[in-house]
Order: sequence, then structure tokens, then C-alpha cells
Amino acid sequence: MTEKFKGKAAIGAAIGSAAVAAALLYVNNRKKKHEPVQPGPIPSGEMPETD
Repeated sequence: MTEKFKGKAAIGAAIGSAAVAAALLYVNNRKKKHEPVQPGPIPSGEMPETD
């Protein structure tokens, strides 16, 4: 019976760790959506100076 318990515990640990990883990815993705995006430079209509 202990062999069956070890197998079930391993499966449970794998599912649990996958759930934690998915939750962290979800929270990180939501966090990035709420951060303000810095706009690029405003075009002035002049040609950029190059060397």
C-alpha cells in the first residue's frame, strides 16, 4: 500500500507545482497589463541627423 501512496503523492505534487507555476505566470501577466506604457518619441517632421 505504501507504493501506491508514493505514486499518488508524486502525482499530487506534480499537479500542485504545475498549478503554482500557472498561477504565478497568470499574476505576472496581469501585472504587466496594468503598468503604463511609455510612448515613443514624438516625431518633429525633421530628418534625423546622422554621421
